[in-house]
Amino acid sequence: MQELYAISTKLINNVKTDFIRSLFEHIDWNQQLVEIRGSRGVGKTTLMLQKAKEYYRISSQSVLYISLDDSYFYNNSIKETALVFSQYGGQYLFIDEVHKYPEKLKGHDWSSELKIIYDQIPELKIVYSGSSIIQLYKGNGDLSRRKSTYKLNGLSFREYLCINKNYKFKTARLEDVISGHVDIANQITSEIKILPAFQNYIEHGYYPFYVENPEQYYQRIKSVVNLILEIDIPSVTDISFETIGKIKKLLAAISTTVPFTPNLTKLSSNLNISDLRTLYRYLGFLENAELISLLVTAAKGNKILQKPEKIFLDNTNLIYALNQTSAQTGLIRETFFMNQLNYLYKVNYPKFGDFIIDTKYTFEVGGKNKDSKQIKNIKNAYLAIDNIEIGFGNTIPLWLFGFLY
Repeated sequence: MQELYAISTKLINNVKTDFIRSLFEHIDWNQQLVEIRGSRGVGKTTLMLQKAKEYYRISSQSVLYISLDDSYFYNNSIKETALVFSQYGGQYLFIDEVHKYPEKLKGHDWSSELKIIYDQIPELKIVYSGSSIIQLYKGNGDLSRRKSTYKLNGLSFREYLCINKNYKFKTARLEDVISGHVDIANQITSEIKILPAFQNYIEHGYYPFYVENPEQYYQRIKSVVNLILEIDIPSVTDISFETIGKIKKLLAAISTTVPFTPNLTKLSSNLNISDLRTLYRYLGFLENAELISLLVTAAKGNKILQKPEKIFLDNTNLIYALNQTSAQTGLIRETFFMNQLNYLYKVNYPKFGDFIIDTKYTFEVGGKNKDSKQIKNIKNAYLAIDNIEIGFGNTIPLWLFGFLY
């Protein structure tokens, strides 16, 4: 336990707090059990350590940060650790990488132990994180009625400007962008040359770890993808090594042709996948792991069995990392829009235009010469246009949709 405290103290003291993610202010930290999930590399650990540091400044003995991939947990349980921590005055337990916890008893996984801690030590507040794929995890402990769940996305364009350029711009709701985009854009562009900054974000602004080693950024993204495919997905699903290979080939097929308008029957045949239901399942794994995004019409029934109209890689940085030769302008624009809107809103494929948001707002995405003929006479229809600083009427700068969080 003393070793855990030493590691925790070092990490908490070393974490920087000059930049805080927008999600930080939206989390109800007073809840007894908080789940933070998101893809590898988006900053979950930093977010937890920043909150831990806030508590640590008040009482150092009341806070403990642990990561369940630590060798300490090969022989020690979360439950025992939490109990001892609580007995010594612990109040706030931050648990990282829950999906990597090695079970101590068959049928007694991390979710079972968190349920016991929740019920037996109600005065202990727990924040835990895991890969976004844990939403597929069917644990032995039912935490659904106990936990408050939050998802952390990669950096928005606004957050990128804050962390890399030290600009402190406010977030804007979608309704504010639609109704007041001219005033918002005027204020922002009076302080920064927005278009070159936006291009930088598109290429390397999504994952916070870019600042650590810019030269190795795309290689690190590839490593993250491999870890998701080889470790994260198998850790929460019952799949074979052969299946992992097929999922890798599926992602490769998508990454070379995105936005992929799928012929699912042909795709199944090429990958030797026996039936469409299995293919849908694999697509679901990739989507839940935040490697791809599926654009479907307004869902009726089970989304996982609904044919996607388009398949995107999750974010523009993935496009550059996995297949730089296919980084076409139109693809980049739509991927950016899908990624930034899909985090906070419901995005579907419309009858007219490119996207419909919350079944209300229709958007057509394009360049300067894009006209509105495809959305003519459509109520609440707008153009999201690239390479413009300021919009007019229903024409909104594409970059401004990066200020939603």
